[in-house]
Amino acid sequence: MIKCVVIDDEPLARECINDYIAKIDFLEAVGEGNSPVDLVNILNKQKVDLIFLDIQMPTINGIDFLRTTPGLPKVILTTAYPSYALEGFDLDVLDYLVKPITLKRFMKAVNKVNDLFKLQYISTELISDTVVEDYFFVKCEHKFEKIYFDSILFVQALQNYVTIYTQEKKYILLLSLKSVEEKLKHKNFTRTHKSYLVSISKIDTLESHMLRIGSYDIPISRNYRKEVKEKVVQGKLWRNDSKS
Repeated sequence: MIKCVVIDDEPLARECINDYIAKIDFLEAVGEGNSPVDLVNILNKQKVDLIFLDIQMPTINGIDFLRTTPGLPKVILTTAYPSYALEGFDLDVLDYLVKPITLKRFMKAVNKVNDLFKLQYISTELISDTVVEDYFFVKCEHKFEKIYFDSILFVQALQNYVTIYTQEKKYILLLSLKSVEEKLKHKNFTRTHKSYLVSISKIDTLESHMLRIGSYDIPISRNYRKEVKEKVVQGKLWRNDSKS
């Protein structure tokens, strides 16, 4: 929902815009006022995404307020004077609505805003998806210890505990193997057994019933045998040239 505030010194103008907001399912009215002073008070109390701001108001008009107040949410100007429009766009407003405002023109403006918010959301999601942390923390006794994903050799489950084996040491945690597997699902790990989860890049040798990582022998159960072979070997096997 796009949270909206209506600022206009004319009660009927505020009522008109609030009625339109109520008709649009992606808009939510969260406040109104008759001056920029009211707007400042609202912004200090809650999150606002979009401001419908009148230009001609007592004390300070909308244009002057925009010039002197950085960091505002998105703004749509409302005015009875179309000549103000160009000046408003110079101040980076999204649109302007000339009074009397029709529902059709209002919907055109807010649909533009909605499209913008959708694009911003998608961009944020893409950025967050590409930010890959390379470590996490675990609590051991009375301290937090950092573990790098790349240092993990394998994870072994035992009842309600797991042991995370790394290149440096091992960590015993009160976690299920399923929850650990979920956290490592994008980190190139694979299950080999109901009790083992291994780092594919750390595997040194692979046989039908076991694999080796360093000095550790790790079982491969029948249920996981085909999957492990495909993940570990497929596309990486150099075959011997056949002799003629």
